[in-house]
Amino acid sequence: QVRVVESGGGSVQAGDSLRLSCVASGRSISAYAMGWFRQVPGKEREGVSCTSSSDVSTYYIDSVKGRFTISRDNVKNTVYLQMNNLRPEDTAVYYCARNYARSCSSGSAYWGKGTLVAVSS
Repeated sequence: QVRVVESGGGSVQAGDSLRLSCVASGRSISAYAMGWFRQVPGKEREGVSCTSSSDVSTYYIDSVKGRFTISRDNVKNTVYLQMNNLRPEDTAVYYCARNYARSCSSGSAYWGKGTLVAVSS
């Protein structure tokens, strides 16, 4: 069974940084794209970032470009989301997902339970 667990969230002030981690058990993540999503209560879950299995193709939602960086460590089966210069509008529950296949367009297959990021002004 595939298990996805996020960590690293917390309460910070605007301008601070956080690094989220996502550990996926089961098969090595080297064969799968990995994505980060976030959701605010009452709103749709949105994709934040994604990295293909080759780690040469990445995606970022416009609002986080230049501030967030996604990376992976295939040996540790871990994906990271480095978040710099956080803004109050970044406040959300952040979810990690393992895709069905190598590309970011293959869809999310397994989800973690989320980790809360709260940014105050």
